[in-house]
Amino acid sequence: MRLSTLNSQLSTNRMAKVRILPDRVANQIAAGEVIERPAAVVKELVENALDAGATRVEVEFRHGGRSLMRVEDNGGGMSRDDALLALERHATSKIVEAADLDRLTSYGFRGEALPSIASVARFELQTREAANDVGTEILVNGGKFVHVRDCGRPVGTRIEVTHLFNSVPARRKFLKSDQTEAAHIIHCVRLYALACPRTAFTLIEDGRVIFRSPECRTLEERIAEIFGRQIAEALIPIQCEEPNVRLSGLIGRPGVGRATRHEMIVFVNSRPVDSRTLNYALIESYHESLPKGRYPLAFVFFDCDPAAVDVNVHPAKREIRFRSEAAVRGFVIRAVLQRLRELGMPVAAAQGGSAVIPAPPGSTPSWPANGGPLPARGFMPTSVQPITRDDLRANATPAGSAFESRSRDPARPAAAVTAGGTVAGVPAFSTTTSGGAPQAPSWRFVGLAHGNYALFETAAGLVLLDRRAAHERVWYERLREQFRAGAVPSQRLLLPVPVELDAIAAALLYDRLKFLHAHGFEVAEFGRNFFRIEAVPAWMEPADAEPFLRDLLGAFREGTIPDHNTELARDELARLASAKAVRLPDTAGEGELRALVAQLFATRSPLTNPGGRPTYIELNHGELARRFQR
Repeated sequence: MRLSTLNSQLSTNRMAKVRILPDRVANQIAAGEVIERPAAVVKELVENALDAGATRVEVEFRHGGRSLMRVEDNGGGMSRDDALLALERHATSKIVEAADLDRLTSYGFRGEALPSIASVARFELQTREAANDVGTEILVNGGKFVHVRDCGRPVGTRIEVTHLFNSVPARRKFLKSDQTEAAHIIHCVRLYALACPRTAFTLIEDGRVIFRSPECRTLEERIAEIFGRQIAEALIPIQCEEPNVRLSGLIGRPGVGRATRHEMIVFVNSRPVDSRTLNYALIESYHESLPKGRYPLAFVFFDCDPAAVDVNVHPAKREIRFRSEAAVRGFVIRAVLQRLRELGMPVAAAQGGSAVIPAPPGSTPSWPANGGPLPARGFMPTSVQPITRDDLRANATPAGSAFESRSRDPARPAAAVTAGGTVAGVPAFSTTTSGGAPQAPSWRFVGLAHGNYALFETAAGLVLLDRRAAHERVWYERLREQFRAGAVPSQRLLLPVPVELDAIAAALLYDRLKFLHAHGFEVAEFGRNFFRIEAVPAWMEPADAEPFLRDLLGAFREGTIPDHNTELARDELARLASAKAVRLPDTAGEGELRALVAQLFATRSPLTNPGGRPTYIELNHGELARRFQR
């Protein structure tokens, strides 16, 4: 479009008169807020089914919801007049006056969902209430009524949505891949299945049953049906009540954590929500029970007076606002900490962050429920023996001699000694030969502090070396080279490790089996959502195979490990492995530490670990003099 034409249209728009939009246009605009993706359609229809008193809900979709979404229930159904009225904007049976918003007990209340969906898709509704012998069928295509007629069907409602966003092609372009949209739908249905364990749920994708969960007596049974028995066995019940508030559900045992928040799910008055207040309260409660960067397992229900929470702050009702955020946060923290203390208060490890759970004196811990030993942390990182003197002797050189290293990163600036004696781009105590090869820093070993920090004396002052960060850098580059060369040695397990996953994680794993096999893992499918780890990379301890695999799947789901770029995926895999690989003994001798320094400065980026933390810090003479006010 030419600029003159655009300016002409803008001028015409400024001169236009104010008018009321047709209902069809208004519904399509409203759909932009309420129906942002296929999962939003499923969410609204499932909420309507549950509000109608359904004890059985079946959800089916195809091609990520683009071509078909069907929700069928055995709820109360509707008469013909009610069904027609439900397709009008702001028509609802949930509230009558504004004061009803302060005592909401239903999922829906705005009356926007059905007309919004019908305006941007082909919408077919079949419904029948018990008082009528025949049902009603209504077909709407892109906001236009096609027909209204009688139909035969059991009591309940069936809604089928096809060709989503066909009437607004611009919206269709913004949808993600079928796999991504399907993951959102599956996650949505799981949330409502957890919220209503006494309602039977069936989820079908492209003709394949993702999960079928009958009516469950308890939340634990529903979690086992959807997420697997292994997760259910890692949970403990929580029940706490104070005036006007109650917290119930299941939380993870101390030390059991995840790399992502996908299994930290909260409900407020049985409504699944994203609540920063509740999420941060849970994370804070596990501060001493989990390493930094890990998230607790939680499936908790927070119940309060409906007037104390505002659910009308987000178009999709995902976010809420409490009248007293601080009081809610304090109550949740108290409740969770009290439950954790009943099991024996965890003590956070000084450096590794693992939680040690002492058993009561004279007693024998009775959990985990599977009879296995209590892990020091929920998902224990991959175990790699620290780099020893024998391991590095071939590459280590005496202090003061030149290193033998790989070619340095071309992006790093060449080091040059400045007039003040420091080196541009590298520390003051590192020098280069005329050929540019790095030399060993002339550091004199002084001692080891707190088991992790090695102290060295240098000509420029003092250096503190972080053993863990240095090991992570060395292992990162070693693993990255193995991955790029395609030479990853693996070890077959005498006893394969069983892994039970939820539907989303199982789909992610199935699509990436080839990638994992190329990097030392051998995982075989062993039933619906069941797998067996039959081989692991040589650097991994077999006991750490399952938690590391779960962390990998979490990274795939978060998009941290990209699908489209193999090189980036390999680098990220090496970073994850190195970050979780190192386990250090309490002490280390001078020879091991000198060898570690040699290996560190043979890497491309010795200044930081793969996560960006410094591997060492220097206190030069000027800084020391300033600190001592000399």
